Order: sequence, then C-alpha cells, then structure tokens
Amino acid sequence: MKAKAVIFDMDGCLVDTEPVINRAAILGLREWGVEAQPDDFTPFIGAGEVRYIGGVAEKYGVAYQPKMKRRVYEIYLDIVGEMLTPMPGALECLRRFQQNGVVLALASSADRIKIDANLRVAGIDPAVFKIILGAEDVTHKKPAPDIYLKAADKLGAAPEQCIVVEDALNGIRAAKSAGMTCIAVATTFARDKLQETEADFVCDDLFDVCETIRSFSA
Repeated sequence: MKAKAVIFDMDGCLVDTEPVINRAAILGLREWGVEAQPDDFTPFIGAGEVRYIGGVAEKYGVAYQPKMKRRVYEIYLDIVGEMLTPMPGALECLRRFQQNGVVLALASSADRIKIDANLRVAGIDPAVFKIILGAEDVTHKKPAPDIYLKAADKLGAAPEQCIVVEDALNGIRAAKSAGMTCIAVATTFARDKLQETEADFVCDDLFDVCETIRSFSA
C-alpha cells in the first residue's frame, strides 16, 4: 500500500506535552477546589482538553465550566516555554518526509492556541504540514473519527490512503474508526498496552515510525 498522506497527532506524539498540560490542569482545577492527581487524567489523554479537564473535575464532583479550560490554557502558556520539548526524532522525521515529498498533515484534539504554542516552542515549522486541524474544526473529538476524516477530505485522499501516527488510545480508536492505517508510537503508553489496540503497527519511537512507513509505502 502506497500512502498518499501521513497524518500526525501532536500531543505526546510530536511534542512531549503531557507533563505540561498535566501540571497546568492540576494547578487550574485547584482554583475550583479540585485536588487532582497526575494519574487522574490518564483515561482522557487524546480526547481534547474539555474531556481532559472536565472528566477529572467531574470525578471529584465538580461540574465542568468552559472557564476552567481558559484558565488551564493561561497557565499552560505561562509554563510551556520552560517545560515542553519535541519528541526524540520528531524534527528529523518531519524533515525526512518533507525532503521525500510526503504530504503531511497535523490533526490534534487541542485548540489552535495550544497547537501554535507547541510548534513554536518545539521549533517545528507549521509550513511542513499541508493542513493543520484542531479542536475548533470538529464537533466530535477523538475517539470519534471526525478529525481524521476531515483531514483526508481536505487532503483529497481516501481514508485508506492515509497513515495516522498516534500515541494515545483515544486517537488510535479514532484513526481505525476512520478506516485508516494507524501506527502507534510508545511515547505515552507502554508498548504492551498499545499492542492490545487495533493499531496496525506499534513503534518504539519516531525514528522507528519513519522506517516503518518507508518500508511499506516506498
């Protein structure tokens, strides 16, 4: 199968954002009396910040309010420059694909303000992606397939011509529900956990992702 496009998730896939958003969410929710623990957020990774923040708030009996996300993002933008790093191999992998003429897209559950901040801090040029989609672009977030189907449509590609690179369980479900080949990268969840999913391939890092794509789409 020759891929027409490679669609990347962002958080936990290209950039190591989980420590940053986790810290920001803990600090933000504390202002509503929620003393969240880091592991509370694990089930909501990859589902967008409304579920990430709201799911934990609700666990502690506090109803989600949109201003919670706004406050968490304020904190996130204050600390992202100090905490965020690109995932090992991210810059090289994107550069290699670009040099080889591979069409790239970014499809994230995060809001655009967060996407822009992450790419800037990580040193990733947004121009490497033909399209960038965020939380504002779809109503139903991952694990719904909507964002990946919209990416394929904007790229002029059939779902089966797209390869998705994902780190999160919700993202893998979204990619497979969209009918796409999915490569899971073990940056957020352990390899054995990812092997229990419907992912077509499981890679240890982005270097491995590059080689896997090259080997079956050359």
